[in-house]
Amino acid sequence: MPTVPFIIIGLIVLFIFASIFTVKQQTAAIIERFGRFKSIRQSGFQLKIPVIDKISGRLSLKIQQLDVIIETKTLDDVFVRLKVSVQYKVIKEKVYDAFYKLDYPHDQITSYVFDVVRAEVPKMKLDDVFVRKDDIAIAVKSELNEAMMTYGYDIIKTLVTDIDPDAQVKEAMNRINAADREKTAAQYEGDAQRILIVERAKAEAESKRLQGQGIADQRREIARGLEESVEVLNKVGINSQEASALIVVTQHYDTLQSIGQQTNSNLILLPNSPQAGSTMLNDMVASFTASNQIGEAMKNSKTKKLDK
Repeated sequence: MPTVPFIIIGLIVLFIFASIFTVKQQTAAIIERFGRFKSIRQSGFQLKIPVIDKISGRLSLKIQQLDVIIETKTLDDVFVRLKVSVQYKVIKEKVYDAFYKLDYPHDQITSYVFDVVRAEVPKMKLDDVFVRKDDIAIAVKSELNEAMMTYGYDIIKTLVTDIDPDAQVKEAMNRINAADREKTAAQYEGDAQRILIVERAKAEAESKRLQGQGIADQRREIARGLEESVEVLNKVGINSQEASALIVVTQHYDTLQSIGQQTNSNLILLPNSPQAGSTMLNDMVASFTASNQIGEAMKNSKTKKLDK
């Protein structure tokens, strides 16, 4: 029959195609023969016996990541949600253990993460959880490595990628932080105000000192001028007492002249009469004369007492 050769050729082609398979890079294929483990095939071109051999499964040898969300309570009774990211891979030399010893590796890893996190976090306060998140990650990695190595899995790294307290707790923490910042700002403002007051007082004190020094210098120059004026008057036969009275009267009239030059002045000089200058001069001369007489009398009295 002419169709028989074509059937045989077709069966041979099917046999060949059924015998050939490929394994991708970073992947391992598990071959079973009649339901029993036969071999592990790595990446590349591979052969198997059709019908007898079967590809039971394939495992990726790449690094994989599993994100686990855990809710637990801290030492200060705050409920918090943590996100732990576990990076792991199948050990190339232990593909058999990874395939046959664990049906659901994700569930196994998740259970260990829950166990470690719920054992570590309740020992810490909320602030410490944020500060020591790396310690939590290290504890999870250590526990997982010890347990999962038996099943052919290598834990590359564990990361605590998120710490999310209850919304009310976060709001309270924000209020506390804001209050602390306001307190610090108030302290800085108080310090600045105090420094400003101290510097202003120092400036005022320096101003007063310089002003006093100026007044003292002014009075010193006035006294020097008066002394020179008295010397000039003495040279023309006017004694010191009359010269002093004359100078005072002269200053009196100079003051009146200065006041008259200012149109908006409210100063009232008393006594303010045409005879004020002459009266002042006469009074001063009389007082100087009386003081001289009193001085001479006191001197004579002392002399008599000494003679007795």
